[in-house]
Amino acid sequence: MREVIELYRNVVIQIATPYSTGTGFYLKKPGLIITNGHIVQGNREVIIKGEGLEKQLVRVIYSDPKYDLAFLEVQQAPDLPLVELGVDDKVAEGDPVVAIGHPFGLKFSTTQGIVSNASHFHDNDDVRYIQHDAALNPGNSGGPLINKSGRILGVNTFIIKDGDNMGFSLPAHYISETITAFEAAGDGVCARCEGCGNIISEAEIENNKYCPHCGAKVELPSMAEEYQPVGVAMTIEELLGKAGHDVRLSRRGLNNWEVLQGSARINISYHEETGLITGDAYLCMLPQENIKPVYEFLLLQNYKVEGLTFSIKSRDIILSLLIYDRYLNLSTGMKLFKHLFECADHYDNILVEQYGAQWKYEDGEEVD
Repeated sequence: MREVIELYRNVVIQIATPYSTGTGFYLKKPGLIITNGHIVQGNREVIIKGEGLEKQLVRVIYSDPKYDLAFLEVQQAPDLPLVELGVDDKVAEGDPVVAIGHPFGLKFSTTQGIVSNASHFHDNDDVRYIQHDAALNPGNSGGPLINKSGRILGVNTFIIKDGDNMGFSLPAHYISETITAFEAAGDGVCARCEGCGNIISEAEIENNKYCPHCGAKVELPSMAEEYQPVGVAMTIEELLGKAGHDVRLSRRGLNNWEVLQGSARINISYHEETGLITGDAYLCMLPQENIKPVYEFLLLQNYKVEGLTFSIKSRDIILSLLIYDRYLNLSTGMKLFKHLFECADHYDNILVEQYGAQWKYEDGEEVD
């Protein structure tokens, strides 16, 4: 099973929008990334990244409110491994399964469990789901549920709150049928009509709104309004843009951004309830031996570095900036964030080269 899980490291994809984060998986034969519709809803484009896939913006080319599915277009896809939908694989209660996810900001994760109901109806829906007890963590929605043979049984779709690890996955045959219908609809962006269930392409939409079959309103992904930040979020994005970062690629969910500065990765968050803005630069990791000189150096620098604070979380050495929103404007923000970026790029080299710390990221990728 370990070999199967390792195979999926290069297939499972991180997804981020200005509103949320989640997981998807790449199917080589149709050349699509499969994910949940609720993850990408309201977006024309989303950010993707994988172990074998560079961070990039891709189009949402299909949305399906009935099955909570979405398909993403991949323009720059390297030779990723081939994985298959287990359309014909029988699923029975007690079968072992693995749920896989890789949300932004967290490591690739797998949870094991068993099937508790192979054909579960949810609410008044006529869609049957695979019910299982493989824990679905935040951000794992949209990832694959696989069997011991390594085939995809379904896409992890939802959990029941306080349901004691009760997860539900849309079975593979729904995914396969939808891919076939999507491809038959022709090129371009499509969506399933909630009224009649037909898959409608851009060319078929009447007055850019209504289904030609039943007259119901259809929302194509291409119709989504482009995200426009406001308030503090807009100021932060202006600062990042002026600092030379691609703002669209830096978004990582609501009021969260991630940028690379040299070899340091910096997470920026706006905590709207408290008004606190944080910038956490993950520099490197503590060495496994001779740690005392590192602590002494960090404590000394906390007295010297104006406006920034060193801290340690687990083995991570972090350099942080804190500012309240009422004090943030373009002028003060540029000075503070420039200071953080410069110090992050400076101190990680010192810690690694002079104190034996270990790199946390190499070429933008987290070191295991």
